[in-house]
Amino acid sequence: MPPAVPPATGPALPLLRPPRHRVDPRARRWWTAQALLTLSGPLLLTALALTLCSVLFFPGALPWLGPLLVVLVLPALAYLLVMPRWRYTVHAWELGDLAVYASAGWFRQRRRIAPLSRVQTVDTLRGPLQRRYGLATVTVTTASTAGDITIAGLSDTDAEALSRRISKAAQDIRGDAT
Repeated sequence: MPPAVPPATGPALPLLRPPRHRVDPRARRWWTAQALLTLSGPLLLTALALTLCSVLFFPGALPWLGPLLVVLVLPALAYLLVMPRWRYTVHAWELGDLAVYASAGWFRQRRRIAPLSRVQTVDTLRGPLQRRYGLATVTVTTASTAGDITIAGLSDTDAEALSRRISKAAQDIRGDAT
């Protein structure tokens, strides 16, 4: 019986190594605060309110409320505890001589390499929660339909330095985005 998949011919493609630079360690606290404000916090508050109302006003409801509380509490705690750590291991960036390279995400991970010759703008964003932790996000807009490259969780000083370096490198390389 012949093999189902024909053997590969030609040279093997090299594996893409992760970018060299990690984001700031304070990004874990920032992502934890985001989780508390957006998903985990509301779920945990709902579970607490249901429990208090049941204990104070409807003690007979506790047996059927238990599974509902498990459905609310376990995902909220898992997201709160796992997401920031996992995200920190994935988020990284690197600026080379010819391209900017970033890895992001946590559940759905994405790696992007953009040639500096295609860079159109470099933006730095500091939301209120990011400012609280001394962090910023650098967004590199390119002449590509794949979208922007976003490097979140950089310290303020690293974000400013990276923005300047990318802008300077993009100006030095003449390409089709200029």
